[in-house]
Amino acid sequence: MFKKIGPGVLVAAAFVGPGTIAMCTLAGARFGYALIWALAVSILATIVLQGMAGRIGVVTQSGLVDVVRQELKVPWMKKTVITVVLAAILIGNAAYEAGNIGGATLGLEQFVGQEWAKPYLPMLIGIFIFLLLWFSTYKILERIFVGLVGIMGASFVLCAIITKPSLTEITKGMFVPSLPEGSLFTVIALVGTTVVPYNLFLHASLVKEKWKSETGIKEVKWDTIVSIALGGIVSIAILVTASAAPIANVDQVLDMAKGLEPLFGKMAVYFMSVGLLAAGITSAITAPLAAAYVASSCFGWSGGMQDKRFKWTWAFVLFCGVVSLSFDIKPIEVIQFAQVANGLLLPIMALLLLWVVNKRSVMGQFKNTMLQNAFGLAIVLFSIFLGIKSILKVAGVF
Repeated sequence: MFKKIGPGVLVAAAFVGPGTIAMCTLAGARFGYALIWALAVSILATIVLQGMAGRIGVVTQSGLVDVVRQELKVPWMKKTVITVVLAAILIGNAAYEAGNIGGATLGLEQFVGQEWAKPYLPMLIGIFIFLLLWFSTYKILERIFVGLVGIMGASFVLCAIITKPSLTEITKGMFVPSLPEGSLFTVIALVGTTVVPYNLFLHASLVKEKWKSETGIKEVKWDTIVSIALGGIVSIAILVTASAAPIANVDQVLDMAKGLEPLFGKMAVYFMSVGLLAAGITSAITAPLAAAYVASSCFGWSGGMQDKRFKWTWAFVLFCGVVSLSFDIKPIEVIQFAQVANGLLLPIMALLLLWVVNKRSVMGQFKNTMLQNAFGLAIVLFSIFLGIKSILKVAGVF
C-alpha cells in the first residue's frame, strides 16, 4: 500500500503550507468548528482536480503545459495561455516563496536559543533546500517528503488531540454547513489556499517520474485520494486546535500554541513549531520545483530534473524568497501581479483540464465519466468565482 504513495504526498505538502496553516488558525480561533465543512469541500475539489491532472500525466507521459500546447490549435489562444501560466507560476511562486521560508523560520526559531543567530535562519534554510534540490533525484525527494509530511501530520494531529475536542461538534461542523456572520471571506480564503493552481502542473509532471505507463492509473488514483485526504486531516487538526486556544486574537500559528501552553504545557508549542517547520520546508521546496517544471514545459527543455536550466529556474525562485525575507523586502506590485495572474490561471486551467480529460484522442479509455464531469463542472464554476474575487481584491473592491 505504501509503495503506491508518491507524488500525491508532494501535492499535499505543497498546499498545507504556512498560508493554509494561517487561514486554518484564523478560522478556528474566530469561528470554532463551524467552517470545517469549507475545508472538506476544498479537499474534495482538490482531489477531483488533482485526480484529472495526475491522470493526464500518467496517460500522456507529458507535463500539463505540453498537453495544452499540443491540443490548443489556435495560435493566439495558445500563446495567451502559455504566457499566463508562465507569469502566474514563475513570478507568483518567486513572490510567495518568502512566505514559505518565513513559515519554516518561525518554526525553527523556537529551537534556536541565541537571538543573534535568528536573522541567519532564512539563509540557512535556503542553503539546505538548495543542496537538497540540486543533488536529489525524484525518488530521494519522495522519501524525504513522506518523512516530512509524516512529521507535520503527527505534530498537528497531536496538538488537536491534546485539546480533547468534541467529536460531535466536529462532525456537525463538517456535515452541517453554516456561515457565521463575517465568515464569508474566510471560507473563500480556505478554499483558495487549498485549491492551488501550481499543484496541477506539479502533479502531472511528477506522476510520469514514478509511473511510466497508463498501467499505473489505479495507483495514481489511490495516491491522490489518500495523500490529499491526509493533507485535509492535517488542515482540520490545525483548525480544531485553534478553536481551543483561549486567546481573543491569533495573528500567527505560534500565538495559538502559546495560548494552549497554560493548559497543556510547553509540548504544545514544540509540537506546533515542528509542524510549522515541516510545512514551511515542504512548501518552500515544491514551489520552486513547480516553477521549474512549468518553465521546462513552456520552453521545451528535455533534460528533466538534472537539466541545468531546470535547476537554475528553481534556484532563482528560491533565491527570491531568501533575499526578500532576509532583507525584509516586500515587492507589493509583484505580489499583486501574481495574485491577478493566479486569479486568472485557476479557472483557465480548470476549464482546460476538463476539456483535455474529455478528449478520447488524448485520454482514450481513461476519459472522464459523467459523474467526474459533473464534479468537474461544479469546481470550474467555483474556480471562476474564486478567480474573480482574487482579481477584485487586488483592484480594491474587497
